[in-house]
Amino acid sequence: MRALVQRVSEGGVDISEFNYTASISKGMVILLGVKEGDTIEDVNFVADKCSNLRIFEDKNGKMNLSVKQINGEVLVISQFTLYADTRKGNRPSFNLAASPELAIGLYEKLIDRLKQNLGEEKVKHGIFGAMMKVKIFNDGPVTVLVESKT
Repeated sequence: MRALVQRVSEGGVDISEFNYTASISKGMVILLGVKEGDTIEDVNFVADKCSNLRIFEDKNGKMNLSVKQINGEVLVISQFTLYADTRKGNRPSFNLAASPELAIGLYEKLIDRLKQNLGEEKVKHGIFGAMMKVKIFNDGPVTVLVESKT
């Protein structure tokens, strides 16, 4: 499992097909890729790591605080393209990405785990498999890749 974490001053998602929008203020946008073979252990590892990742500045300007410590928000977006293999040719292969049947369940479990860690009202999300317009105002910029152990 891969989570591309971006520290943001604000973020949002607009899904016109479902007449759905969600937005956050200061916090992080997590672009989540699920691969074949990922399990609930991967979900818990990535969710807990993201919840505690110290990428926000303290009073001395050091990246020393987590999203939880700053009372920030999180926006989670499914992103199977994080498992694109571009080693051959010019068209990416997505063979490593999990099937939707596996990925949607793990995506939802990650959102639930983040809500447990940070609070229900602090976690927003997109809609799995939908075409989305994602707004990311990267703050820093700070972008970190979090990967599960398997």
